Amino acid sequence: MISRRTSRPVRVADKTIGGDSPILVQSMTNTDTEDAQSTAEQVAALARAGSEIVRITVNTLEAARQVPEIRNRLV
Repeated sequence: MISRRTSRPVRVADKTIGGDSPILVQSMTNTDTEDAQSTAEQVAALARAGSEIVRITVNTLEAARQVPEIRNRLV
């Protein structure tokens, strides 16, 4: 039997991570987040493959500026 560590639930959009919530499939992109098109394409591909949450790296100011564009491309 596997025991889970107790944690506080955290909401991410319409999903809940932690607490008594079921385990979610999470992925992270490996694209340059400054490239909005390739990042959006990879997020969409990961979602089609079953990822329920996809994380991106925002490690520069330009990457942060691209987040709204990535979101727009996914909508």
